[in-house]
This record gives sequence, C-alpha cells and structure tokens, in this order.
Amino acid sequence: MNIPQSKNPRIVIIGGGFAGIALARQLKNKNMQVVLLDKHNYHNFQPLLYQVATGGLEAGSIAYPIRKVIQEYDDFYFRLTSVEEIDTKNQKVIAEIGELSYDYLIIATGSKTNYFGNKEIERNSMGMKTIPQSLNIRSLILENFEQAVLTTDVAERNSLINFVLVGGGPTGVELAGALAEMKKAILQKDYPDLDIDKMEINLIQSGDRILNTMSEKSSIAAEKFLNSLGVKIWKNVRVTNYDGRTIITNSDLTFETATVIWTAGVQGALVAGLDAKSLVERVERIRVNQYSQVVGYDNIFAVGDIASMETESYPEGHPMMAQPAMQQGKLLGENIIKLIRKQPMQAFEYNDKGSMATIGRNKAVVDLPKYHFSGVFAWFVWMFVHLFSLIGFKNRAVVFLNWVYNYIRFDREGRLIIRPYKKKSFTTFTSDEV
Repeated sequence: MNIPQSKNPRIVIIGGGFAGIALARQLKNKNMQVVLLDKHNYHNFQPLLYQVATGGLEAGSIAYPIRKVIQEYDDFYFRLTSVEEIDTKNQKVIAEIGELSYDYLIIATGSKTNYFGNKEIERNSMGMKTIPQSLNIRSLILENFEQAVLTTDVAERNSLINFVLVGGGPTGVELAGALAEMKKAILQKDYPDLDIDKMEINLIQSGDRILNTMSEKSSIAAEKFLNSLGVKIWKNVRVTNYDGRTIITNSDLTFETATVIWTAGVQGALVAGLDAKSLVERVERIRVNQYSQVVGYDNIFAVGDIASMETESYPEGHPMMAQPAMQQGKLLGENIIKLIRKQPMQAFEYNDKGSMATIGRNKAVVDLPKYHFSGVFAWFVWMFVHLFSLIGFKNRAVVFLNWVYNYIRFDREGRLIIRPYKKKSFTTFTSDEV
C-alpha cells in the first residue's frame, strides 16, 4: 500500500463512517502512525440520505472528503480500497490494493441492509445505505413517472406510481413523509398530464407500531402525521416476496408496484478472517468487551454498527445508530493512547441523548431522556441537530440554504436524473420455451 515504515506503532482503521472518523480525530498527532482504509473517499452523513433520494439535497452536501479531514494529521494516511480479509495470525489486513501489517486494528465497517436471507427481495428491491443507492432511488422514482406519462396501460401506470416502503423505522417514516410532500406540492406541477391522486405511498411495518424504537407517544404522533399526508400504513404485515412486480405478504394483502424500497433492517458489514466465536452470526456483528476489544483478541477492536457490546442495559448490543458509533469511536481513541502508554483503559458507557425523526414540513417527533414532544418545535430541533452534525462549514451552509429555499418555495430542485438507473428486466418463459 506504499505506507512508509515508522518508529511509531501502526494503527489501522477500516471504515470512515461515524465511528471511524470520531476515532481518527482522537488520534491526531499522538506519536503513532494511523492508516484509514475505506472503499469511498468520503464520509457519508447517512441520516440525510432520504433527502438525496427525494431531490431535497444534492449528494455533495452530505458527503465530506476523508483526505480533507486528515490533512493536518502527522503520520496519517488514507487508502481507497475494499478490505477482503484480516489475517489475524500474521497481523495483516488483506485488501484489493495489497497487504498491510498492523500493531492495532480497529474495525469500523458499519452496517448494510438486511434482507433476512431473501435473495429475490434483495435482487428486486432498493436499499438505501449509501449515496449511490440514494441516487439510484431518485433516478428510479423520476424514471417511473416519465414512463407513466408514456404508457397507455392503466395497470402498468398505477404500478409505476405506486411506492412501497418496507420497514417503519426512522428511515422508512422519513422517506414516506418526503414522498408524500413531493406528491402534494411538486409532482402534480411537473406531471400535469398524470392523475397524481392515483399515486400511492404504502408503508409496511411487521410490528404493531411504527418507530418502535421510540416512545409510544412519538409512534402515535408520527402515524397521525403520515395519515394526514395521505400515506397508507400497514401494520402487522410482513413481506415474504417481491418478484419485481408483485409484493407477497404473510396475509391476503398484495401490492402491484414497480418500486420497493427496503428499510426493514440492517446487519453488520463483516470482514472475513475473525474467529467464529467472535461473531454474532444472526446479525453479523462482532462481539466486543466493554473496552471495544474483539472477544478473543488483544489488539483488534470494533466500534459502531459492526460492534455488539452486550451489557445489562443493551443485551443485544447498542442500537445501530450514529450516536453510539461516535461515542465508541471517541472513547476508543482515548483508550488506544492509554493502552500504548500502558495505562488502564476506561470502560464504555453509552450516553443516550435521545432519538428523533422528521415526517415532513413542520412535522417531527423527538424523544429526549425525560421529554417527548412533536410538531413544529420538534421539527426545528431535528433540523438544528442534523445541521450541526454535518462535517464542514460549507456542507452546513449549503444544507441550511437548501432547507430555507425548499421551505419558502415548497420545492425540491434536486429532482434530476444524473445517473439513469435501469432495473433488470424480467422475462417470462412459457413451458415450451423452457
């Protein structure tokens, strides 16, 4: 990887997400060599991906160059690559561009969409965990409307403008609200020759309430907001299959749709090479102790979504969200320094600062440790928190100006098909052709 030799211990970080960046910042100029590996050259602010997907923001406003983050860090290197395997015996990372030895390794690879083993749903639906996936969704939405204008087949037209979101967590709820606002204020102007009233937004949740990780009060408020926007919510319904045309559920309910966006769950983005005893196979996360050390290893750590730190309060690990990831990354940076200096490390304790979700214009829900509220004030709180969580002044300024413009004009000017997305065609064979 063309990394120079150093007299300092080498720390290798896999992943430039919330945990990886928080960790890197703590290791700035600390008499150690740090190498950060990621398959993208930017940090992606995932909570706002849905706004890229619905044309509210451009991709560049929620991404920040990793190399710019580490510009003033001494003996700090970034390499653009995908890591294929960890050779724990020889203390090496094996990547597409070569091998790299380490003294301490931190795995911060984050998470990916969990399709629960259903390959057909994985093949035919859309995930939304990365900027390219969000751009694909944006293109597909707009392409569907362009195709709906052309077709004379009523059933096909209805399928093209019927959107199904699977998963009633924050991502599904926020995306449903954004699509509903597009329907209400934008699409009827863009496509006057379409009956936009026929457009459907269906949100499917397998449990008995949406936002089930938040308070019941917030769940009820969010459902009320979505209903007011015309979103159809289907609870206690589980999707069992989707062939690219028809959704099959565990009930008699079916949906004819050309677009399914899957937000029903996530799992860890594992890297091969760790002992099976270190893994939580069901959700593909890595078992770590209270110091983020991977079980069975002294010099390998894991933080963020990929790490499962089982505690009395969180028996299945901490929630796979930005806050635990940033807190774990920050503390691990301090603990790595202590470990090298042969000082006792500090155990991690998650400080739950609350959770929130926005449903649309002037509509949001916020859960704080002692307070739960919704409506306009919650919406301003949501905007403030997300705005100041972005990396870089320019990104904050651009996002803020976009939000102000969209609010005043009730518009989303990012509805551009920059990179056309073509779904795989599905051929129906007769018995004679087979």
